[in-house]
Amino acid sequence: MSKVLAFNWKMNPAKLNEALELARISDAPQVIVIPPFVFLEEVKKILKKASLGAQDLFWQNPSVEGGAFTGEVSGEELKNLGVAYAIIGHSERRQKLGETDAIVAKKLKTALEIGLIPIFCVGETAAEKERGERDEVLKRQIEIGLAIAESDSRFHHAQILLAYEPVWAIGSGNPETPESAAATISALREIIATHPFKMTFLYGGSVNSQNLKNYLNYKEIDGVLVGGASLQKEEIKQMITNLN
Repeated sequence: MSKVLAFNWKMNPAKLNEALELARISDAPQVIVIPPFVFLEEVKKILKKASLGAQDLFWQNPSVEGGAFTGEVSGEELKNLGVAYAIIGHSERRQKLGETDAIVAKKLKTALEIGLIPIFCVGETAAEKERGERDEVLKRQIEIGLAIAESDSRFHHAQILLAYEPVWAIGSGNPETPESAAATISALREIIATHPFKMTFLYGGSVNSQNLKNYLNYKEIDGVLVGGASLQKEEIKQMITNLN
């Protein structure tokens, strides 16, 4: 299968013209561009080959369940802007904004209900790794995160991108080794085999043009979720070149 490059810009850049320039450089097949909410509509106009993703969505679908939620963005709004993917459960939201596994499960179900493809993030912290809790943490995040969607047969066989992002590797310049990442993803594949979803497996955490191929050379890894390097023009060009 074709490998995937997902570019998560996080809370960057500061200006629209900078976002559009990054979008032009990133516009290639097998690429998912994931800008901040404020740039989604304009970035969509630029993309001809790449897909558009959002960095989050609200856990409830107002058109179905009602409610007014100041400051939030609904999945329906994203879908109507041409968004195809949505990041669910990124570690920064889990660790810094208190997002629980239960909230992640609601968001994942809402994304599927609206027709968005979730990029479902899981990963252990440094402390959890040191205590030997990695496998337990990953299984818990997966089991709870998929529970609501799995209980609804409408979503069986739905497409989901599962992104393994060890929290300690994100933005650290100290990525998980390709060998270890592949082994962990292989173990995740065994867990997912008991669930009725079509999964694509990504690795994320300090990925750049220098180490990209080392990850993609493993058959267990279907693609990568890239943060900081996706904001650097030359890195973007080289990663796209190295994708195949």
